[in-house]
Amino acid sequence: MNHPDVEIFFDEATFTASYVVSDPATGRAAVIDAVLDYDAASGRTTTTNADRIVHYVSERQLNVDWILETHVHADHLSAAVYLNEKLGGRTGIGDRVGAVQKVFAEIFNAGDDFATNGPQFDCLFADGEEFDIGEIKASVMHVPGHTPACVAYIIGDAVFVGDTMFMPDYGTARCDFPGGDARTLYRSIQKILALPDATRLYTCHDYKAPGREAFAFESSVKEQRDKNVHIAGKSEDEFVTMREERDATLSMPKLILPAVQVNMRAGAFPPAESNGVRYLKIPVNTL
Repeated sequence: MNHPDVEIFFDEATFTASYVVSDPATGRAAVIDAVLDYDAASGRTTTTNADRIVHYVSERQLNVDWILETHVHADHLSAAVYLNEKLGGRTGIGDRVGAVQKVFAEIFNAGDDFATNGPQFDCLFADGEEFDIGEIKASVMHVPGHTPACVAYIIGDAVFVGDTMFMPDYGTARCDFPGGDARTLYRSIQKILALPDATRLYTCHDYKAPGREAFAFESSVKEQRDKNVHIAGKSEDEFVTMREERDATLSMPKLILPAVQVNMRAGAFPPAESNGVRYLKIPVNTL
C-alpha cells in the first residue's frame, strides 16, 4: 500500500490547507499543518478549523499517530496543542527548527527559559528519516529556502510540500524571511521535481492565480515541472533574480508576529505572567 487517503481542510481566512493523511488498511493517520483560528483584533482564539479535523477523525474512527508541521509558519497559528489534547499523536517538525527558534527568540526576547534546540516538539526529523503511518512508508525531505528548516513529508505517493511551492499557475514561496534564500529554494524544488512524475503534491496555501475561480491544492510532479510559472524553463539564476525582485515588493504576512511566537513553541502560547494572562509581543521597527 502506497496510496494514502488525503482529506483537505481549507481555512480561507489564512488561505491555508491542512491535511489528514490516513492508511485505509489500518486507520492510522497524521495531521499536517493544522490551523488554530485567531482574531488579531481581540487576541482571541477559537477552534472551528481544528474541530472539523476532530470530527472527521472521529467519524472515520481514525487513530492519529502524528501531528506534523512542515515549518514554523508565519501566516497562521498551529492547532497542534489542541489536536494533541483531543486526538493524541506526537508532534513533529524538521530537525533544523532550532535555526528558526534562535532568530526569533532574540527578536521576541523570549528569555533564557525558551530552549532553541527544538525540545518543544516530540520528534525532530532528520533529512531522509523514515517513519510509518500504518502500513504506509513515510520519509522526510529537507527543503530549505523559504525558511532554513522547511521539510516536505513523503507519504506513499503523496508529498506535502509546505510553502515550498504553490499551484503551478501561482509559483513558489517567498524567501525573504530570516534564513530564507532563493537559490537554496530553487535547489530544494529540484529535489521534489526529481520524484516520479505521477507523485501527488499537496501545497499548504492557495491564493488563486488571476483568472482561476476555484481554490486548488493538489498537483503532480509533472505538472509542476512543466507548468510552474516560476520554475518551468527557468535557469537557477533566472529564478533567483525573479524571486528576489518579487520578494522586495511583498509586505509581511498579517499574522507573522503572533504566529511565529506560538509556532516556534510547537503551538503553545508563551507562559502566563504573574496575573495569569498569556501575552504575545509586538516588536517595534524590527521586521
